[in-house]
Amino acid sequence: MAINPRLGLYQKQTTALVMTPQLQQAIKLLQLSRLELQQTLAQHLDENPLLEELPADLEDGEVAAGEDPAADKKKEAEEAAENAEVKTEEQVASEEQDWAEYLGIDRRPGDVEYPSGSQDELPSYDQTAVKPTSLEDHLLWQLGLSGLTDSEKAIGRMIIGNLDEDGYLRMSLDEIVADAGVPIGQVEAVLQQVQTFDPAGVAARDLRECLLIQLAHLDRARFGRRSAQRSSLPQAIVSEHLKDLEKKHYDRIAKALDVTKEEVFAAIRIIEGLEPKPGRPYFSADNYAVIPDVFVIKHEGEWVIQLNEDGMPRLRISPYYKRMMSGRKADSEETKAYLDDKLRGAQWIIRSIEQRNKTIVKVVGSIVKFQEQFFEKGVQHLRPLVLKQVAEDVGMHESTISRVTANKYVHCPQGIFELKFFFNSGIQRSDQTEDMLSSVTVRDMIRRMVAEEDPLHPLKDQEIVARLRSNNIMIARRTVAKYRSEVNIPSASQRKRVF
Repeated sequence: MAINPRLGLYQKQTTALVMTPQLQQAIKLLQLSRLELQQTLAQHLDENPLLEELPADLEDGEVAAGEDPAADKKKEAEEAAENAEVKTEEQVASEEQDWAEYLGIDRRPGDVEYPSGSQDELPSYDQTAVKPTSLEDHLLWQLGLSGLTDSEKAIGRMIIGNLDEDGYLRMSLDEIVADAGVPIGQVEAVLQQVQTFDPAGVAARDLRECLLIQLAHLDRARFGRRSAQRSSLPQAIVSEHLKDLEKKHYDRIAKALDVTKEEVFAAIRIIEGLEPKPGRPYFSADNYAVIPDVFVIKHEGEWVIQLNEDGMPRLRISPYYKRMMSGRKADSEETKAYLDDKLRGAQWIIRSIEQRNKTIVKVVGSIVKFQEQFFEKGVQHLRPLVLKQVAEDVGMHESTISRVTANKYVHCPQGIFELKFFFNSGIQRSDQTEDMLSSVTVRDMIRRMVAEEDPLHPLKDQEIVARLRSNNIMIARRTVAKYRSEVNIPSASQRKRVF
């Protein structure tokens, strides 16, 4: 077999992007949220001695104390000259009085050694603020007052410790039996005791049991312990017809229980007054304010994009190490290599932050250009927008736009929004000459229609479709059902009220 002499003569030249560690870190830096960026910069400040934070009282270009020895000496001389001036008697007396106030002249009789405490020694507001009682603490307090034995209290603490934020026991009794090493009958007895605690319905294993416990509490409070043994109409509805109750099949409930429809309505009024989540009053979620990354404001008729740099450290190369690296030449090769590596790292992080800020401002400026009507008039005028449009406008790749808009928020006259909010699909209008409508706008229209509907005759999905089509919005019924579920709006049968 002859060897082809032309093999190996063909060479193809291509360009490829090499993902260096610096480039990978720059891409990661671009998609960080504000909090993550602060943590990352704090880590770089700790690990790189050549990187330092610019003092808050200095502007860019100003020189800090210690960087210019001549200026520092001149300043010290001027301060010494000012201090050397002759002071009047009034000034001396005033200084002595201030000194006495500093030491604390308000002393109680007998308080010789220790002056009165100053305001700085008082605890802060956070240390003295009363914290709300948690559900677990409230139940443990009742468990301590119960007449249970020590072993039963240990089981009770295990049950209380496994309740979720709604007050339900999501752990199976078999798991508690395995962990406690006691018979299941003893666990069930302790569970029944815990279920008598306040709030009523706590430690239930499902919604049906939660409602039945509360109804038993109501019957016991109204009619006494004997009457609580017999089943009432609300208890019968909850135990046997909870699904029919959810779907508003009142006729079926009345026929099955051989009662009138009015009696069913009266029982339902009692059931609607129950609490499906007993732990809700004791659950307090800490609400954290969203700090925007960018401000969009209108100034003299033009939209201005401004980065929120409040709380973000401003980095620079340490002047001390600059002088040390330029003045010392007898350092070892190992020391020079270490300082050079740290210098490159510090320069890279500073350039990356600057590039990140420029990219964010450029992308937000493009979003403002596409969605100017939204910033002017509100969500009803939000336009359909995709990443590709912004990428072509700013001359970047779609993946870069996706990273820039991830986990970042903008503050504008309409409120605070995530940058991803401005990207949504479009819905075609019946009139082809008109612009497409944003899916977010359609969701808002559906939400307002449901809020204004008659609760006795709620709008069905097909009726919502008809109303939207009257506004030249072409949309299918299944799409309305999808948008309705996305904004947590139940179906028409579940929204219906009969009294």
